[in-house]
Amino acid sequence: MIKRSLESLCTVLRVLLAILVGALIIPVAMQVIARYTGVIPVYLWTEELATFIFIWVVMIGSVIAVWDGMHFDVQVIPDSSNPLVLFIQKAIVLILVGLFGVLFAWYGIDYAKFGYIQHSVMMNANQLIIHITVPLAGLLWCVFSLYRLFEAFEQYRSTAKKVAS
Repeated sequence: MIKRSLESLCTVLRVLLAILVGALIIPVAMQVIARYTGVIPVYLWTEELATFIFIWVVMIGSVIAVWDGMHFDVQVIPDSSNPLVLFIQKAIVLILVGLFGVLFAWYGIDYAKFGYIQHSVMMNANQLIIHITVPLAGLLWCVFSLYRLFEAFEQYRSTAKKVAS
């Protein structure tokens, strides 16, 4: 049930990421065409919009990478053949990702409040639009890493049972 819900959330995030990357093409293309051809005037708001979209793309991408287990992990020590040591290796990484997620979520709230009182220069958009990405990403890093830690523990338990039998 929980796994299906989290996978559904990740699927929604993947679709949103694809839409945002597609949307990012528009302001960037407008900037390139305006700067190098002169066919359209230079619109300054396109740079801000591209920045806003890019920040969302990076943060959503990092959340998906945590779910897929493809980010925040550098393998320095080869995987152990001992199930307990392998679990400890995975657990250390997942706990650290979860702790960073908690830090991002906790301190990101003040960061988002700070963004709420600001507006962008060209589009006059509230900066909360981009500042909210930090606590949201931190929260999802924490949730995803905790679930992956639970999965690693279950994998360790099932492997330990097989070895004991």
